[in-house]
Amino acid sequence: MPRFRTLDDLSPSGKRVLLRADLNVPVRDGKITDRTRIERLSPTIRELAEKGARVIVCSHFDRPKGKRVPEMSLRPMAEALSATLNRPVAFAEDCVGPEAEAAASALADGEVLLLENTRYHAGEEKNDPALAAGLAKLADVFVNDAFSAAHRAHASTEGVARLLPSYAGRLMQAELEALDAALGNPARPVVAIVGGAKVSTKLDLLGNLSRKVDVLVIGGAMANTFLAAQGHAMGKSLQEAEMHETARKILAEAAAANCEILLPTDLVVAGEFAPNPPTRTVNVDRVPDGMMALDVGPDTVATIETRLRRASTLVWNGPLGAFEVPPFDAATVAVAQSVASLTASAGLKSIGGGGDTVSALKHAGVAERMTYVSAAGGAFLEWLEGKTLPGVAALEAG
Repeated sequence: MPRFRTLDDLSPSGKRVLLRADLNVPVRDGKITDRTRIERLSPTIRELAEKGARVIVCSHFDRPKGKRVPEMSLRPMAEALSATLNRPVAFAEDCVGPEAEAAASALADGEVLLLENTRYHAGEEKNDPALAAGLAKLADVFVNDAFSAAHRAHASTEGVARLLPSYAGRLMQAELEALDAALGNPARPVVAIVGGAKVSTKLDLLGNLSRKVDVLVIGGAMANTFLAAQGHAMGKSLQEAEMHETARKILAEAAAANCEILLPTDLVVAGEFAPNPPTRTVNVDRVPDGMMALDVGPDTVATIETRLRRASTLVWNGPLGAFEVPPFDAATVAVAQSVASLTASAGLKSIGGGGDTVSALKHAGVAERMTYVSAAGGAFLEWLEGKTLPGVAALEAG
């Protein structure tokens, strides 16, 4: 894993620390509906404050596109942060300029300030050097704790990291160490589970994983495309006919890399995509004309569980079926519970994240029982795809 500095390398007492957070939390009717990102951020803020740092938090929120949109203000987050940290959090009406500079200068050791939405400035998403310089002017050092925003080269993630001594916060550190354990320098054998609707959206992911893992399990509707590419009649199942040649190419490349691709051998089918319709479990070569595959079957689950018992590391991205609608959550829940059990009893390193994966693992009741579950979404996926994340690369250089 590339070397990057962490809070262990920083003596923050008396220093102004600009902390890039991800406070882009879900809000409905002015109320925060999920505080997970705030809770995961709080250990870094608390550690810095308790060590005497003057903590200046910045973040984006939603997509104001360079304009001041009142309902996209970060002001409500100051109250939420304060409640989580159990300490006062001041608020500045801008993230750069005189107001931000005055608020930052007024901080005493151990105090916390939240700046206004960085995306109120058009220069944020353009990685404008002037905006990065304005942010850097507020602080002595930069700490990035927003892995979920690290795949974007923005002024507050990449630009400012080039201007100040830069460190990874505890959440960023945990993400990078988990991903290194998953794909960088993993304990083998490595199993990857990839689900989701479309092969076309996960080409880079499938290509990269097939070169790095020992077993690649393909589920979700994308498995239908692979099965159809092998000549199976898939009835009314969702699949991408235009991706058949690509699917066959992925299978051939995986074979050349000695990666076993595990496709479903049986499927749960129904005549409609609706809660609790009449269903049948059929072999993959027996899908009736008028029916659609909406989950993998019990034989496939048993095969996956056999591979997992031999594995040392698991990377999971995407559900095995249409888990939002019962009973098509059955395979995802069964495999997730096996993963949780093997993590506890056999030391399986289990890392999940991206897309619907967090929701699926929470639905299965195992999100807290895996080694690590990333809430980073796009950044997690791009890392699994083998792409360089600008926000991480800036820390490595720092």
